[in-house]
Amino acid sequence: MGVKHIGIFGKRNVGKSSLINILLGQEVAIVSDTPGTTTDPVKKRMEIPDIGPVQLIDTAGFDDGGEVGLKRVEKTMKVIEEIDMALLVFSGNVFGKEEKDVLARLKEFDVPVVVVHNQSDITPLDCGVAGDLNNMYDCDVVEFSCKMPTPEEQREAVDMLMAFIVKGLLLSGGERTIMEGLVDPGDNFVLVCPIDSEAPAGRLILPQVMAIRDVLDNGGIATVLQPEQLEGYLKGIPCVEDAGDLSGVTSGEGGVSSVKMVVTDSQAFRQVSQIVPESIPLTSFSVLMARAKGPFEEYMKGVKAIETLKDGDKVLVLESCTHHTSCEDIGRVKIPAMLQKKCGCKLQFTFISGLDQLPPHEQLSDYALALQCGGCMVTRRQLANRIRRVVAAGVPVTNYGMCIAYVTGIFHRATALF
Repeated sequence: MGVKHIGIFGKRNVGKSSLINILLGQEVAIVSDTPGTTTDPVKKRMEIPDIGPVQLIDTAGFDDGGEVGLKRVEKTMKVIEEIDMALLVFSGNVFGKEEKDVLARLKEFDVPVVVVHNQSDITPLDCGVAGDLNNMYDCDVVEFSCKMPTPEEQREAVDMLMAFIVKGLLLSGGERTIMEGLVDPGDNFVLVCPIDSEAPAGRLILPQVMAIRDVLDNGGIATVLQPEQLEGYLKGIPCVEDAGDLSGVTSGEGGVSSVKMVVTDSQAFRQVSQIVPESIPLTSFSVLMARAKGPFEEYMKGVKAIETLKDGDKVLVLESCTHHTSCEDIGRVKIPAMLQKKCGCKLQFTFISGLDQLPPHEQLSDYALALQCGGCMVTRRQLANRIRRVVAAGVPVTNYGMCIAYVTGIFHRATALF
């Protein structure tokens, strides 16, 4: 889950905003002959058949000058870490150093790129330029214009560009589902969902919703309950001899052998683990999110750094969304308290929410551990790009669920399936 993000890059006045408008079929981006009209990145959503919702990000021209212009360029380059694919726009067959630098940066982050020669109604794309770009950078080059002679030609041009956009999004890699590969038809999954002050009013948190839907999509059975209901539920599951011909239910104490897996909110790990028999696999929504979003192996290695934390160490807590906090906030209150109790020392915590800028590399290396939330509100690529910088700075990283499982002593059980 997560909306795909497409970044639109190019110098000032190469027609980035016009391109967005024509893709969306409406005037949403300001178009002007004045260079530098687009300042901060502008985000607009659209729906692409077979892909789903995507977000177009119109960025400031990367040739902007002056002190303010440099800040705009900095924001433009930051967008590269947040996107799933890019359109790099140029015109007049001029693909210079700045375009090449941006293309190299996109390649560094493994972002699929479509190079768009815009304003081709004024200056047609030179075949030699297209061939050089294709051969040197292994990227698609598309000729385009927002001012084709007839509506039919305009639609054909848009359809052609959309086909390359779809190709790029498919190359960016699909999102794994939270229960991918775990559900067979008829499997019974018990999902433990506490309703406390941290639960959003009137709804479940997104990983819980994702798990329920994934189980149902694959023909499984999702039994949803709260922690205090779990013991009674497991004891009350009928055995075959008690319930007659119930296909798929096997005999056993309380019939619990019919349960394929118990998945719990991380905050209830300790309570739930004391109720669920060892014969039933147990994990958390957050561990499943780590598996779906990754990088799972980095998380598995990073959690061991908890054992080496000492007084005064700095811990970086990475949230992927912004939200109001409370006294029961998992990332800002409960996990810091758990860690300090486990380590018996006073730690320093830094909190970064959303996809806000990480500290510079030299400051990142000061941290002894980084903790990433499940990442349900971002794409797999966005999360991977963030974690890549943390790992490059030599900082061990794990996620909320793995951390909680570790400090509560059930890490091996919670990750045994994976």
